[in-house]
Amino acid sequence: MDILQILLDLFTGYGYFAVFTVLLVCGFGVPIPEDITLVAGGIISGLGYTNVHVMFVVGMAGVLVGDGMMFFAGRVYGDKVLRFKPIAKVMTPARFAAVQEKFTRYGTWVLFIARFLPGLRSPMFLTAGLTRRIPYWRFLLMDGFAALISVPVWVYLGYFGARNHEWLMHMVHRGQAGILIAVAVICSAVAIVYWRRKRCVVKS
Repeated sequence: MDILQILLDLFTGYGYFAVFTVLLVCGFGVPIPEDITLVAGGIISGLGYTNVHVMFVVGMAGVLVGDGMMFFAGRVYGDKVLRFKPIAKVMTPARFAAVQEKFTRYGTWVLFIARFLPGLRSPMFLTAGLTRRIPYWRFLLMDGFAALISVPVWVYLGYFGARNHEWLMHMVHRGQAGILIAVAVICSAVAIVYWRRKRCVVKS
């Protein structure tokens, strides 16, 4: 039985609560695909078990609360959190060093990019809290902006493809590529604007 079917069986029985809980667990780095979780939530809405618009709100809440808990774990417990075994498995010394390097190079925009990088998402958010240099409002702004791109795509895709799984899985793969392209375009636009402003400052 594949992960999608397992999630569908769980969500059909427990609805919004199950979707929210699984997304919360995803935020802690547990290897359950967040995109497939959201798609499964959309599917049960398409089959009439839940309302798709409410599911979108639940999906946003689950994603942001899960991410926020990782951020506050780093903020509240500092380096101590790295000695907690479940966290230590996600945040290895090598990964921690790589994440810190990305923060140094790209600043807070790395939080936006992290939402689309499953393997680095939790370490990025944990490190954001550990640094204590990023206020929560800015973290929420960047993470929320990214979630507003990915969450509705997966939930509504599941909703419209609820009765045609072959088409749905084809679109999921296309959607993954499409989101990455969209993110690349946004990041390129931001980089161009930043470079032009910096150039103007230097000239003046």
